[in-house]
Amino acid sequence: MKTIPLGVAGSGLLIVLLLIGGCTSTAPQAPLPTPAVVTTPLVTPVPPTPVPYPDALKLGQEASFGTGDKTGKATVYRTNVMQNYTWTSPSWNSPSEQAEAGSPLGTQRGYNTATPGPGNAFLFVFIKAASTGSNSVYAPSPKQFVVSINGQTYTYQSVASADVTISGIRQNQYDYLLGNGGTGGYILPGVSNAIDGYLIYEVPASVLAEKTYLLCNLDPETQAVWNLG
Repeated sequence: MKTIPLGVAGSGLLIVLLLIGGCTSTAPQAPLPTPAVVTTPLVTPVPPTPVPYPDALKLGQEASFGTGDKTGKATVYRTNVMQNYTWTSPSWNSPSEQAEAGSPLGTQRGYNTATPGPGNAFLFVFIKAASTGSNSVYAPSPKQFVVSINGQTYTYQSVASADVTISGIRQNQYDYLLGNGGTGGYILPGVSNAIDGYLIYEVPASVLAEKTYLLCNLDPETQAVWNLG
């Protein structure tokens, strides 16, 4: 039998392997796409709106005023918001008062209706004040009580006279309990001499109570602030 030299056989095998390898080789793969880089925008924190009166008293908390034996305390203990209110007054509804008014009232010898301007409402603030010393103390006038809302101030609106009765309200206007309307007055010592009255303010109807404050200069050295929320 004729034998094939190993060198020749190995060369032939190498050629066959190279041919097979060439036939089965694959094309180079396409590079994988680079993933998109997602950037998160930086959010600048918005500082909270500063509270205008961080030390404001809450409803029912008392503020002291006066010196020596002439001292007192005051508190705002309740509020009420009304879209309108009805009132009556024996003197205002009398023929003489109506004649002085110059124009007849819509309702005579009965209840009259107070209506605020468009978009407004009436804010009733109820105030108690008392003398805590051994002597009479001078209570602030109603003009010293100012409502503050978002930096805007509002002064009280007086009722027609001391004998005005408002439907659903048993108290009288604050200053008429002290004497003349629009002025302050003295409060005698003793719990029974304490005053309990209201003041009326016309304010925006959409206002939030927690953003509403009542400021008062109780005496030349003492200012009290109540948050009405």
